[in-house]
Amino acid sequence: MTQTVLGIDMGATNIRVGVVVDGKLAACHSTEVNRQGTDMDVVEQIFGLANELIMFKYKAIGVGVPSVVDEKNGIVYDVQNLPSWKEVHLKQLLEAKFGVPAFINNDANCFALGEKYFGKGKGYEHIVGVTVGSGMGAGLILNGRLYSGRNCGAGEIGMLSYRDGVMEYYSSGQFFQRMHHLKGKNVFDLALLGDEKALEIFEEFGTHMAKAVENIIYAYDPEMIVIGGSLKNAYPFYQASMHRVLQSFPYRHSIQNIKIEISDTENIAVLGAAALALSSIIKY
Repeated sequence: MTQTVLGIDMGATNIRVGVVVDGKLAACHSTEVNRQGTDMDVVEQIFGLANELIMFKYKAIGVGVPSVVDEKNGIVYDVQNLPSWKEVHLKQLLEAKFGVPAFINNDANCFALGEKYFGKGKGYEHIVGVTVGSGMGAGLILNGRLYSGRNCGAGEIGMLSYRDGVMEYYSSGQFFQRMHHLKGKNVFDLALLGDEKALEIFEEFGTHMAKAVENIIYAYDPEMIVIGGSLKNAYPFYQASMHRVLQSFPYRHSIQNIKIEISDTENIAVLGAAALALSSIIKY
């Protein structure tokens, strides 16, 4: 039976909407999000993009948002990049508009689901998807299913206490600004040119990423960790120092067996949102 679902990615700057037909992205449209608009102005942008794909007769809608979500009721709270989105009953609005089930979740959870369905996580039952960008988020696939926790906050490795703050101060783009007063993008560009100082900074960053990986293994003991987000592109610059620190992990068998992969699936955010809908309407 054909499975056709809509995936909506509420990014920091753009809204992207794609339709997945039998596991393939058939079409995708995007628009710059109206950050100064009212909550309903932005909802209307979503409606407009979804209407452009209505001819595909999708059976469900999945939405990934960079925020706290009441998963059961589909309510989105306090989206950082959208000042007007304090409490948006997005599930109710989408279902009333399009007449199909809608499912809302945190974007990191959708990323993990996307990797399970479409990316490096195919065939694995225990996966942690980690997004490393301006912050650090994580989604958990345990026993083959998404585990969000009671308040959709399970797996927030970045918020664990670490040194004088929390893990994401040191294991995300915040590290470059907080520790070195530099933008991560600038450090990356210099590293590409072989700049010695930039390479040293990434080596230091890798030691902190190793501690994040250790926390993930202690907490969840997954088969695979998949790294996404903007800093995945810099992985060659911090991979060696990260793995060097991991060699001192006390459970050697765990380190030998863990797979650490870099997400390389195009449009994974949209596909992850679609995977949320798929995982809600079919068993896998």
